[in-house]
Amino acid sequence: MSTRDVTDATFEAEVLNSEKTIMVDFWAEWCGPCRAVSPILDAIATENADKIDIVKLNVDDNPQTAMKYQITSIPAMKVFKGGEVVKTVIGAKPKPALEADLAEFLA
Repeated sequence: MSTRDVTDATFEAEVLNSEKTIMVDFWAEWCGPCRAVSPILDAIATENADKIDIVKLNVDDNPQTAMKYQITSIPAMKVFKGGEVVKTVIGAKPKPALEADLAEFLA
């Protein structure tokens, strides 16, 4: 399964109330590094569908959630487990670096 979109309206149900570990990619249409990291996240999501879900939240369209999690630079990725942020990754990185950042959730 590749990534899917969440919104301010669906964030609580799809992320905070999820049984699974979820990584939220905070991004925007105009952000070049966000577009660069998107296919990498799709690949990680597909390869690790049994361990982690990856969702995308457009910060321009969903300012409430972006503000709540103090997103000041993008791409920003936050890993949620049991409704709590357990890891934050800032900036676009190559796939091996992102997999290393997420190793504890992909094991």
